[in-house]
Amino acid sequence: MRNIELKARLSDFEKARSLAQSIATKRLGVQQQTDTYFRCTHGRLKLRQIDHTPAQLVWYARPDDEGPKASDYRLVPVTNPETLKAALADAYGIWCVVRKRREVYLWHNVRIHLDEVDDLGTFLEFEAVLGPEVDDQKGHAQLTDLQQRFAIKSTDLLAFSYSDLLANK
Repeated sequence: MRNIELKARLSDFEKARSLAQSIATKRLGVQQQTDTYFRCTHGRLKLRQIDHTPAQLVWYARPDDEGPKASDYRLVPVTNPETLKAALADAYGIWCVVRKRREVYLWHNVRIHLDEVDDLGTFLEFEAVLGPEVDDQKGHAQLTDLQQRFAIKSTDLLAFSYSDLLANK
């Protein structure tokens, strides 16, 4: 699986929410997420737990570049997250835990995330999900369009994941 994504610091959460609501083709709601990252030698590996939703093990690899970038990933449904977390912690060690409140909107194939991350602040993330009708080029174009609509400045763009920001804090 592959998407094109962009992450940026967000200075005006309410303005971003209003714009997301006005362009959204669908609102997916609010989630409380806990991502437990494990040490790994290639890419990133996390156990994502969302209140009232089945957990997922997520592996992904992407460059640490600012602006839109490709991310290759795998999702594995998890029926017993606490047992899996303990096994992965024993095998690889926990690197970082990220807790956030996430509002999720869809704009066609693009997920718009408005994130309030514990100990970090507020962020905006776009993920253009690729498939037969949307290739890398179209995904990049969609995120460039959204970057302009949301008036994201180059100085607001983030190259790293929330886990990197927390670990380096």
